[in-house]
Amino acid sequence: MFVAIENTPRPYAWGSHTAIAELQGREPSGEPEAELWLGAHPGSPSRIFPGSGVGFPDLAEWISADPASAGVASGRLPFLLKLLAAESPLSLQAHPSPEQAEAGYAREDAAGIPLDAPHRNYKDAFHKPELVVALSETYDALCGFRPVSEAITDIDALVAVATDAGQALAAAELTGLRERLDGDDADVLRDVIEYLLGSDVSALVSAVTDVAASAPLTPAVDTVRLLAEHYAGDPGIVVSLFINRVTLKRGEALYLPAGNIHAYLRGFGVELMAASDNVLRGGLTPKHVDVAELLTVLNFDPVPVPYLQPAWVSDGVDRFAVDVPDFELYRMEVQDTDATMDLEKAAIAVVTRGEAELTGGQGAATLTAGQAVYVTPDESALSATGDGEVFVATSRV
Repeated sequence: MFVAIENTPRPYAWGSHTAIAELQGREPSGEPEAELWLGAHPGSPSRIFPGSGVGFPDLAEWISADPASAGVASGRLPFLLKLLAAESPLSLQAHPSPEQAEAGYAREDAAGIPLDAPHRNYKDAFHKPELVVALSETYDALCGFRPVSEAITDIDALVAVATDAGQALAAAELTGLRERLDGDDADVLRDVIEYLLGSDVSALVSAVTDVAASAPLTPAVDTVRLLAEHYAGDPGIVVSLFINRVTLKRGEALYLPAGNIHAYLRGFGVELMAASDNVLRGGLTPKHVDVAELLTVLNFDPVPVPYLQPAWVSDGVDRFAVDVPDFELYRMEVQDTDATMDLEKAAIAVVTRGEAELTGGQGAATLTAGQAVYVTPDESALSATGDGEVFVATSRV
C-alpha cells in the first residue's frame, strides 16, 4: 500500500526561507522553514492525505492503533526522515548511545522532571544516530573532534596574527589556550571542552573572534567568522577550533553515531535518524546546555571526517548503510532505465528531483519533487520509473 503523507515545515529560526518551498514548487511561507518531518515521531507526525483509505489522520495514530496494517510489528516506526534546510548554523550537539538514553530517561523520570521541561535532557529512552545526504551544491558541517595537533596549528597561526597586529591581550588569551593542549588527545580534548563550556571564557571568545576577523582565510577561520556572526560571545565559537570542518558536495553523505559532536552550518539535505528527540547541546544555542551530562556522552577520540559512502545495489539504486538496525537509506536515480529494490520493512519515500512513479507488489504512486509516501512492506519489489531522484528510508528492525 502506498499512503500519501505530508507535513508542515518546522519554523526553527535557523531554517531557510526558500529551500523546501522551492523543492515543493510552492510560494515560501515567509517564515523560516527548517525541517520537514516525514515519519511517526510524536513531535510532528506526518499527516495522511484524506481519501487514503487508512482511516487515521496521521502516521502516529495509524501505527499505534493498527500496527499490523501499517506493517510495523513493534507498533513504533524506528526511524524519522527529514528534509533539513539550514540558512544559519545549528547548535553544537551530540546524541547518546542506547544505554545512555535508557539510563538517562529513567533517571530524569525518577527525579520527576517533566518531559517538556526546558532543562530535561532525555525526552525518550532511545538513541539518535543520524546520517545526512547533501541536496544543495554544497553542505557545510562540523563533525567529530580532530587531532589536537591540527587545532594547535590554527591557534598558533592566530597567535601570530594577533602578535603582528599588536593585539597583546588577544595574543595572551590565545597563548593561554595553547598551553592547555599538551598531553594525550582524548584527555586534552575532554579537559579543554569542560573548561570552555564550564568557565567564564568571554575574554578568550572575544580574542578568537577579533583575531579571526583579520586573519588569512582557512576553514577554521571561516567557521569562527560564521559562528560569530550568528552567536557572538558564545564559547562554541572556540570549541569549533577542535572539530573537523567539512563541505559536502551534492550527493555526498555523513554518518554521525552516538557521541559524535557536530553542528550543521548551512545547506539543504536529506536527514535520516533513529526516531528520538534526545539532544545534548554544547553551545551555539539559547537552549539548555548541561555540560556535565554532555561530557558523559561525547566521544573525545579524534576521528576522520565521517563520510558515508553508498554501496551499489542495482542499476540506479545505492544504499547508505549504517551500523545500527534502526534505519538505512536508499537513493533511486531514474531516467532512461527503471530502478528496483527489495523492500522488507515499512518505508517512507520522498522525491527530491523531477518526477517518479513508484510501483510495488500491490499498488502505485506518482510523485513530484517534495512529495512523499508511506510504503507498507507488502510492496516488496519497489520500482521507480520516470525522470527523478527518490530517497527511500527503511529499517532492519
